[in-house]
Amino acid sequence: MASYGPEPCLRYHNKVVIVTGGTKGIGEAIVRVFVSNGASVVFCSTEETASDLEAELKSFGTGAAIYVSCDVRKEEEIKYALPHLRKTQGNIINVSSLVGIIGQKHAIPYVATKGAVTAMTKAMSVDESQYNVRVNSISPGNIWTPMWEELSRQSADPDAMVLGGKDAQLLGRMGTPEECANAALFLAAEGTFCTGIDILLTGGAELNYANKNQQKTRSSIYD
Repeated sequence: MASYGPEPCLRYHNKVVIVTGGTKGIGEAIVRVFVSNGASVVFCSTEETASDLEAELKSFGTGAAIYVSCDVRKEEEIKYALPHLRKTQGNIINVSSLVGIIGQKHAIPYVATKGAVTAMTKAMSVDESQYNVRVNSISPGNIWTPMWEELSRQSADPDAMVLGGKDAQLLGRMGTPEECANAALFLAAEGTFCTGIDILLTGGAELNYANKNQQKTRSSIYD
């Protein structure tokens, strides 16, 4: 199992967290990190592995994990979430993407939706401030997730695509889902004066185009 940072200090003890898409990739890592830090995490997903993850997390001995079947596309299943959050003065963390800011080749619908998430976050932060609800987002760059792994397998040269994905970052590697989850934990637990911000969790990819453009033979998710 992946390491989820140093010995947890229960930074979100006795708090309730709702995570959508919580059974793989960044969503799963967020569930794990918050449970490790003492939160009671309710997660929903359409994946069949949800019950297995719930059972595993019950052995953590810190927080709690509860799987709930919920389709976030159906208004009737989510319409009470925001009113309740306003009463408790909680916070919202959206997961967007670097490509929503810089674009990506052959990915107009994906880029448009991620750009919309970032813009929605800023607009919501204004509207929800009257309820003392903070709204922030995280925009990851290349993160080694099951989706990235699947995309590389489908490419003509998987090894070259993975290498290109690593080279896109100034740090020379992809990020991990756990690093994304730790950013979410910071926004929830310590970033109490942060609202309307978007954290670029990218390893400096947006600053590395001069280097990337010199490497014509390598493929990248941004190409």
